[in-house]
Amino acid sequence: MSRRHSIDTRISALGDIGKIVRAMKNLSYMETRKLARFIEAQQLVVDGIDSAAHDLLDHHAALLEPPPQAPAPALCVLIGAERGFCGGFNDGVRDALDACTSKDGPAHLIVVGSRLAASLVGDARVVDNLAGASVVEEVPTVLSLLVQSLDAINARFGTLNVDVVHWDAATDSVQRVRVLPPFRRDRNAVTSRHPYPPRLNLAPAHFLAQLVEHYLFATLHALLYGSLQAEHQQRIRHLEGALGRIDERVRDLTLTRNTVRQEEITEEIELILLNRGDDNARPPAN
Repeated sequence: MSRRHSIDTRISALGDIGKIVRAMKNLSYMETRKLARFIEAQQLVVDGIDSAAHDLLDHHAALLEPPPQAPAPALCVLIGAERGFCGGFNDGVRDALDACTSKDGPAHLIVVGSRLAASLVGDARVVDNLAGASVVEEVPTVLSLLVQSLDAINARFGTLNVDVVHWDAATDSVQRVRVLPPFRRDRNAVTSRHPYPPRLNLAPAHFLAQLVEHYLFATLHALLYGSLQAEHQQRIRHLEGALGRIDERVRDLTLTRNTVRQEEITEEIELILLNRGDDNARPPAN
């Protein structure tokens, strides 16, 4: 009886764990549904800004010609996961650090995500750590802190080449995206889509400077949304695997419990038969 009771206790505990895991998976699933709408809308914003910039640069290409100077120092923004249960999400981002190393020396790093930051403690390249977003409503706060950090680092080190290393939800892989300087294009490509330049109320250089700010804000927004989407997708897969193992373990324990119960019933029957045999062996009372 004690063995069967122990198995029942373990089955009950696994059942409770399974309920918690299913709740976590359902929460991540709901986040992916919300994020899908945000990502689609944000990508339209990025595409609109990019299209406007290219329309301008078709006729003012010299605006992006870099001045003759030493190469700008490189900075990488690493977007990791704030929470666990998402497999090798942070490992994938950390393994891509080699892509952020400039030929003149190690890159500066901004790390988004507490767990990823904890794995990079002691790395001299890290200039700032930021808490990441766990749900879609936290993305604007993270973005605001990230922009403030970029402004502070720009004031400290001067003009930077900024890359973002992040998980892409569409390809389910780690990607490296250049966000500054923006709007880089193939010089040999046919650029002019319109025969006349756009009519502006601002000087082209001032208009482009304002457009770059909007582009950086919108692009970082889209990348944070996409990374969070990929994080929740991986968490769903990871938790589904855990649920499968829990269900398999419960099935095994249930079979063991049934076997133990059959053994107990057999022992009870044998005991009844033995007691009945003893009763038949006794002489009748006078």
